[in-house]
Amino acid sequence: ILCEEEEQEEAAETEDEAATGEEAPAEDEKDKKIAELDDKFKRLFAEFDNFRKRSETEKAGRFADGEKTVLLKILPLIDNFERALASVPEELAGNAYVEGMEKIYRSFMDLMKELGVTQIEAVGQPFNADLHNAVMHVEDEEQPENTVVDEFQKGYMFGDKVLRYSMVKVAN
Repeated sequence: ILCEEEEQEEAAETEDEAATGEEAPAEDEKDKKIAELDDKFKRLFAEFDNFRKRSETEKAGRFADGEKTVLLKILPLIDNFERALASVPEELAGNAYVEGMEKIYRSFMDLMKELGVTQIEAVGQPFNADLHNAVMHVEDEEQPENTVVDEFQKGYMFGDKVLRYSMVKVAN
């Protein structure tokens, strides 16, 4: 008998709690906590995704910097080939040794082209500070003003960026 009375009292208390809404705030708190945790999860996931993308971009940038460093070290070799080929006397122009050097030079230039390295056109072009480094100025009435009249060192582009500026003489 006692057990039945206790069960009836507990049932009555549960009905009273449901009627007064005391149980409802606990459900609201659970929903708020779930929404808060869901928001934290979404933000954390977005931060991780941004970190991953930023890391990939930095990695690609480091690779491009490495390529640029190697290419800059190769440019003096190409300059030396050009100087050597320019100093060959005319009577040795058909020499097998000279022809071999020319083939090696062309191979270097083909490789550079494959890698996306191109020469900057300078002589006869208007001076462009984004591409040329003016080391001399000359008064020349025959040339238009601000025109490159001589190139001391060739400049190169790597893709759309300057790898090395052309060292030039400009007419005033």
